[in-house]
Amino acid sequence: MNIAIVGTGYVGLVSGTCFSEMGINVTCVDVDEKKIENLKKGVISIYEPGLEDMVRKNIQAGRLNFTTDLADVLDDVEIVFSAVGTPPDEDGSADLKYVLAVAKAIGENIKKYTVVVTKSTVPVGTAKKVKETIQAELDKRGENVKFDVASNPEFLKEGAAIKDFMSPDRVVVGIESEKAKEKMSRLYKPFMLVSDRLIFTDIPSAEMIKYAANSMLATRISFMNDIANLCELVGADVNMVRKGIGTDTRIGKKFLYAGCGYGGSCFPKDVKALIKTAQKVGYDMEVLQAVESVNEKQKSILFNKLMKHFNGDINGKTIAIWGLAFKPETDDMREAPALVLIDKIISAGASVKVYDPIAMPECKRRIGDKVVYCKDMYEAVVDVDTLLLVTEWKEFRMPSLEVLNKTMKNKVIIDGRNIYDAKEMVESGFDYYKIG
Repeated sequence: MNIAIVGTGYVGLVSGTCFSEMGINVTCVDVDEKKIENLKKGVISIYEPGLEDMVRKNIQAGRLNFTTDLADVLDDVEIVFSAVGTPPDEDGSADLKYVLAVAKAIGENIKKYTVVVTKSTVPVGTAKKVKETIQAELDKRGENVKFDVASNPEFLKEGAAIKDFMSPDRVVVGIESEKAKEKMSRLYKPFMLVSDRLIFTDIPSAEMIKYAANSMLATRISFMNDIANLCELVGADVNMVRKGIGTDTRIGKKFLYAGCGYGGSCFPKDVKALIKTAQKVGYDMEVLQAVESVNEKQKSILFNKLMKHFNGDINGKTIAIWGLAFKPETDDMREAPALVLIDKIISAGASVKVYDPIAMPECKRRIGDKVVYCKDMYEAVVDVDTLLLVTEWKEFRMPSLEVLNKTMKNKVIIDGRNIYDAKEMVESGFDYYKIG
């Protein structure tokens, strides 16, 4: 089976590589010539465990190819995925210009029946716009080429994307015809040999499922952060509360960890977009508006704890930050709490030293030399007044307290992910603060 995927960002590259791993012939298309040239050599621009090796393996096997010319591959493929970016517009809604540009290019060039699948996270109604755009271009050409549109939202977790794609807990496909259903069933058959997790819906429902899923997970995070803040005020321990409610089978234990706010490419963008979608039809998503508000406040919680410890004055202090990415196993810093934290600390007159095992180049690309980049976690804490744990990378889980005692100027640790034992920290001579 031959398919094309337009867009070689996170979703497009992971999807294309995993499809090729299952024996499907994949051509990935992107307008960025430099990126395509690097990909042809097996050099990828994102960090995802195991992805680069899999890309190289399938290039060598001849199943994974890269090009900048979409028109050149359309005659040879049965399915075209659109996996281009949908960045938030100024009003928070999803910007569909890249999605519709792909649809226009397809309409200008298809000559035979093709299934056009939206893989990007897009608002309800986008498939209709894609269909209209393709048909408008066919009408201009005076061509009567049959095609179908479909929606196939992705549910990849950064840091575990290959596992999520190769062994999905569900694959959602929104379709309008039996022919499109047959094509998509055949495409995903290799992934369904153990159990069939392929869910077919109408297209608007498929488009809504992705937003609803991410918004629910974001809601759980903000809810627990709200509970954590209340726990501090009333003397409860949020970790005990989490265990107590997580064992309720109606609730479950996932996404109940209190922290310093969620970030990344999905939750912030999708919550905003769903709120905006509702506003366009005259409805207020009051719960999600609260979720977003709680999260924005939570990104300042470590700074607030820092200021409280030093009685509102950190001018001249040196602060260490462990972890910059919005979560472990990625270099993604989109909407990362660390960015808010760094900005607030520097604005308050303190200097910042940082260490992250993967995300420091991305941080430097975003903020330049506003902070001191350190070669390892222990260099970052030399002569600092406070250590802030922001991202729970594995290497931060069991630090040498003896080294921290010897190297830190002031023995203050603020744990933004609740990964340390408070009793052990206090007994080792640290002023220790956690979330909740």
